[in-house]
Amino acid sequence: MNEQQIAALLAFAGTLDSRVRRALADPQQSARTISEWTAAVANVPATISDVGWDAARATRRYYEQRGGDRSAQFRPIEPHDLLAAWGPYRTELMNRHTDPVPNVDPDNVAAWRAELLGTRAAVATGHAAPAQYRAEIDHGGQKRLAALMSGVGTGPRRYMPAHVAAELARFRPARAHREQLVADGIPDPLSVRCPYCLAEVDERCRSSFRNRGKGRRPLSGVHPSRVEALLAEAGDNGQAEAEQIRLARIMCQPPAPRRDARARHTTGGGEAR
Repeated sequence: MNEQQIAALLAFAGTLDSRVRRALADPQQSARTISEWTAAVANVPATISDVGWDAARATRRYYEQRGGDRSAQFRPIEPHDLLAAWGPYRTELMNRHTDPVPNVDPDNVAAWRAELLGTRAAVATGHAAPAQYRAEIDHGGQKRLAALMSGVGTGPRRYMPAHVAAELARFRPARAHREQLVADGIPDPLSVRCPYCLAEVDERCRSSFRNRGKGRRPLSGVHPSRVEALLAEAGDNGQAEAEQIRLARIMCQPPAPRRDARARHTTGGGEAR
């Protein structure tokens, strides 16, 4: 609030409290009081209709002695009373706000941070409306989001385009091999929880604890009990059980990397026979 708004607010408080009215009677004391209030509540807006904030209404509520608070009987309203009343409204505004992407270069960290903090400060002081991106994620917003994401990848667990997954296949052979076999219709053993090692869904099976409780290593395959749990959940689909188990086991076993043949050396420095 500026000085004019503070002067109007104190004039309204003077109609409710004779102590404030007497303090404003002296021109010098009135100017000093208005200056002190302006410095103290400069970041408090006068009114914000979106959240129902009104500084004059908050002043009247202070004198209504709500909740058994009888502070108004012993002292007139002070700036900290207005700050305490504004706090919940500011929290509500910030909860509605979702940080928009700054318009500056992301490599300029100082400018990026300055614009981000400036936007938050403008919302917290009532100078800007909160960017309510969360309000778009309603029933209609979910439909629009699904339409935008319809071309991103395939399958229930693919969150990247198909061409990106193809480029990353050589960096993650196990995942690529598994996705290829799943695309061919072979059951996925990682879609169920492993009863033996307690690996969660989409997590690889792990070996048993080593001696003295040391760590466990991920396995290239799956435990037989996990395959049995998969078959029990999927049911019989016309294939032989042994064939299903064989296909399910090879899903998490990527092709072994090709190794170059090395020359065989003999001891003693002699020539190999």
